[in-house]
Amino acid sequence: MSEWYIYRGTGRPDPARIGELPDPPPWRSFDAPVVDYDVPELDRATHRRLGSRTVPLPIQDPDTLELVNAALYLRRPLLVTGEPGVGKSTLAHSVAYELGLGRVLEWPVVSRSELRDGLYTYDAIGRLQDAQLPGNSESEDIGRYIKLGPLGTALLAAEKPRVLLIDELDKSDIDLPNDLLNVLEEGRFAIPELERIADRAPVVEVLTDDGRRVAVTNGQVSCRSFPFVVMTSNREREFPAPLLRRCIPLDLKAPRDERLAALVQAHFGQGSYDDNRDLVDQFTQAEADGALRPTDQLLNAIFLAQYAARDAAERREEISELLMQPLDRGPR
Repeated sequence: MSEWYIYRGTGRPDPARIGELPDPPPWRSFDAPVVDYDVPELDRATHRRLGSRTVPLPIQDPDTLELVNAALYLRRPLLVTGEPGVGKSTLAHSVAYELGLGRVLEWPVVSRSELRDGLYTYDAIGRLQDAQLPGNSESEDIGRYIKLGPLGTALLAAEKPRVLLIDELDKSDIDLPNDLLNVLEEGRFAIPELERIADRAPVVEVLTDDGRRVAVTNGQVSCRSFPFVVMTSNREREFPAPLLRRCIPLDLKAPRDERLAALVQAHFGQGSYDDNRDLVDQFTQAEADGALRPTDQLLNAIFLAQYAARDAAERREEISELLMQPLDRGPR
């Protein structure tokens, strides 16, 4: 294990290690004053993905560890590509869990997603409707109608970096990757609705993606510790060169051997890998045909076999064949 690693991929919490991260390079240094807000603990989404991380086996391969730590040191987003089901999204949760960085901020991208969706939303209609109520005025507490999105919350000036998952960026509109460039490079953005009233209301409390209230000064959100950003892609499109230049690329391979054993035991307990070697071998041997089989198919087969075919070998094989169908029908 390299001593310079902050994230070690052991699957065991070690939150003190984030304090050993050195200062960023000068071109990635951000110095906004710290904003006081309560970062939530890990939520059910992380525990559901990771299972029990108590197995004494490696969770990540050496190449993945090198590139994850490069992204941490350089304060650059990690662009993770790979086939569906190899653990691209889970990687963000693993880093948050091991380094004690709190709830993972998730932005699931769809074809209609725009940059502003990730930064913040402004409920202008709700504000107008409330202003028409007796005793209210349109100028009353604009912060009630503004909510920071996952990217906007990640860029708040916290002492420790937040973990942000921008999931399936390749499904976005063609403009979104380019729109992200300036925000990811500068580590800040403006909220025009608050900038316009900064002379009379320089500090406004808004809601974060975590459901917390936080103060925004002069309509500007700026980071201090650049967030650990994981952007995932299923390789459904190419990204523009300016975005690629600003990212650390990681092509994530499917877990095999010790990594696959760690994954199975994280979800089913110690010894479960050996107890289900028939299904594991069937899963890995089936890959020889070159078809695409995500790892969660194996987990589904093991889970169901525990109840439907506990001791019936033929039934276990039948269940695995039904569940471990290739996502495509030809070699890749």
